[in-house]
Amino acid sequence: MRVPVPRHPAFRLLLGGSVVAALGNWLLIVAIPVHVFHLTGSATATGLAIAVEALPGLLVGPWAGVLLDRVSLTRALCLAQLACAAAVALIFLVDDAGEVWLLYLAVLAENTAATVQRPAVRALTPAVVGTGQRELAAANALELTAGSVLRLGAPPLGALLLAGPGIGAVLAIDVAGYLASAALFALLGRRVPTARTIPTRGGLRAGLAAVAADRALRGTLAANTLFLTANAGLTALLVPLLVTRLQAPGHALGYVVSGLGAGFLLGAALAGPALARFGTLRVLAAARIGTGAAFFALANAPGLPAAVLAACLVGVPGSLLLTVVQTHLQHTVPVAMLGRVTALFLAADALAAVVGGLAAPTLAASLGLVTALNALAALALLPAVVGSAVRWCRQGEKTGGMS
Repeated sequence: MRVPVPRHPAFRLLLGGSVVAALGNWLLIVAIPVHVFHLTGSATATGLAIAVEALPGLLVGPWAGVLLDRVSLTRALCLAQLACAAAVALIFLVDDAGEVWLLYLAVLAENTAATVQRPAVRALTPAVVGTGQRELAAANALELTAGSVLRLGAPPLGALLLAGPGIGAVLAIDVAGYLASAALFALLGRRVPTARTIPTRGGLRAGLAAVAADRALRGTLAANTLFLTANAGLTALLVPLLVTRLQAPGHALGYVVSGLGAGFLLGAALAGPALARFGTLRVLAAARIGTGAAFFALANAPGLPAAVLAACLVGVPGSLLLTVVQTHLQHTVPVAMLGRVTALFLAADALAAVVGGLAAPTLAASLGLVTALNALAALALLPAVVGSAVRWCRQGEKTGGMS
């Protein structure tokens, strides 16, 4: 008898380990910039800390995928969580501005080890729940729901901890979370054998070749990267939009982020039923169109309430889009290549974040804020337009060939 995904013991261990590790990570997202600024008083030093967090995903992520296709996934996860705990513990030694280099080193080490987690969890999911599209969609929706709850709750908790007990409490919770996560993944390893019995060849080049040779994967990667580039650009311009155009205080960004999180929760709940009823292609097309339209609504919001509502509308199809892409990879990519292909997609995500975040301010300076926002919304909508045109052309070719 098939066990429903939410009740599957192995999946509970997988999800629990991911959530516990992510909780500490979200706390640090708030705590590290605040702590660095408190120590140095420098915006540049604070920005450098944020940049160091993003670098490993772009530079190391693809090679992490190669490693994951050759080792036991649960063992890799355990070791990665222990490495993250050790790296975070180093920050306890940083007491003044002269030691901030050690904090940068710790953040770099933690995020380098953490590049293993996301592709490993995604590669493990089919081994735990099976390769059926319905089961994978349900598992990914639950993972996204848990992530959305953390997105809503963990940053405010981190701020409260900093205001109360201080950075030491945040670090202690993060270290404990990584150790608990390692223990959960160790228990998972006893239930799901994940050692690779057939050595894979070709390294990173084989992963790139697998994506290049598959038209569906190429298209999905290109569309996903365009969407996330636009998303990063819009995110970079949110504060200027709120402060300069909507005349709202800077902290109103929290309301917009909360609206986005609420939309993600709703989208995660709809993902499984939508995939089961309409199929991957239709849901993917609708999610791309819906996200692009919601981006236009956010770019042209007349006030803060409208911006919060638009952010919620972005979250619903955006959540569907991410769930569908992840499910498609797990359902179609061979197990021996899943780590590499997933890591390549995550590296493209990181590249999109860097490009979008750097290009958007330049675009706004040259075109104006509103025009730049609308241009980014159009970029987010472009994959849906191109995809629809390609499908229409193919249908026309088939019809012409039959006549």
